[in-house]
Amino acid sequence: MKLFNYYINTFKGLSNEAWMLSIVMLINRSGSMVLPFLGVYMTDHLKFSLENAGIVLSFYGIGSVIGSWLGGFLTDKFGEYYIQTWSLFLSAPIFLIIPLFPNVEMMAVLIFLQSTISDTFRPANSVAITKYARPENLTKAFSLNRMAINLGFSIGPALGGILSGISYNFLFVVNFTGAMIAGIIYVIFFRKRNKIFRERKKAERNQIVKIAGKSPYKDYPFLLYSVLCTVFAICFFQFFNTIPLFYKDVAKLSQSTIGFILGYSGFIIVLMEMPLVSIAERTLKISQTLFVGIILCGLAYLALVFGSSISLLVFSMTVLSVGEILALPFMSTVTAKRSEGKNKGAYMGLNGIAFSLSFIVTPYLGTYVVSHFGFDSLWIGSFAVLALSAVLIYIVVKKMIPMR
Repeated sequence: MKLFNYYINTFKGLSNEAWMLSIVMLINRSGSMVLPFLGVYMTDHLKFSLENAGIVLSFYGIGSVIGSWLGGFLTDKFGEYYIQTWSLFLSAPIFLIIPLFPNVEMMAVLIFLQSTISDTFRPANSVAITKYARPENLTKAFSLNRMAINLGFSIGPALGGILSGISYNFLFVVNFTGAMIAGIIYVIFFRKRNKIFRERKKAERNQIVKIAGKSPYKDYPFLLYSVLCTVFAICFFQFFNTIPLFYKDVAKLSQSTIGFILGYSGFIIVLMEMPLVSIAERTLKISQTLFVGIILCGLAYLALVFGSSISLLVFSMTVLSVGEILALPFMSTVTAKRSEGKNKGAYMGLNGIAFSLSFIVTPYLGTYVVSHFGFDSLWIGSFAVLALSAVLIYIVVKKMIPMR
């Protein structure tokens, strides 16, 4: 009961719109189960080689980069409502087309197209959060949105593991359904609100242009920060690519067990994110929180060097989840604070690109290292890079945002 009351007090002050954005995200992500199983789908079902699977996954990253840039540009031009709406409705049918073309070339093209359209959603969604959240509740609003994402990912992979054991085609059908339902609910709730805010949004855009037309691509401290975010993301997002392969090839886990462990990560984040974010906001500066979170992510990967028992895998995933809680929402907060009075869509788009680049590099780099040097080399290297990036991000953010 005390924990429940604590959660209620933590969520106080968040608007109905912020809650609905999270509900839409929850529905969409609950249906998102293709990506965690895409590598396994290609190597196990389609019999692609590890390197060919890595190449296809890299095309997901290329599309994600383009989608993030395009989403930021279009959001500043047309508004976040239209971009989120079209992203959800246009990405849904592609999920049904993907399994019809089981070869490397067409798979790469379709995954590229799907990720380009889907990832225009992200900067638009981030701008919507900054639009509907009070400044003092900004990190909490991002955290609520991330809780929805991770609750969806706790449901999606667990269900995906079960469905893929029957037929991989079910994964694509459920992804289609989730995107369509999320789009319908989003339009119903936000259509009238968008009309109400349209004139205010237009005035805000005009004011932003007059006050500060500076491009984020000329904001050199932020560019350096974005590069470091990319380095972090290249290591962190092995969660979607090489970790499932490690579970399958080294730990010899079944698809359903892989799904449940990946889903367990989402459960931990849903349970612990808001309390940990609230504690971090009260006790640490943003730079300190990011340092701790990134170091924990490195330690989670380093733990995999010591074995592949279920208990160790669960321990590693727990540490990785806590590290994610302390890193990702505060990275979004840094971007939002840096973009105040500037082009929010462009800033959010650039930050999205920083993370999307990892989807190009991580699949190929991860599978290449595993193929030539083994998983242990990958985990040790990831820890070393994350430790270095933790130090550098601490220094850069401390100078960019010295306040708590």
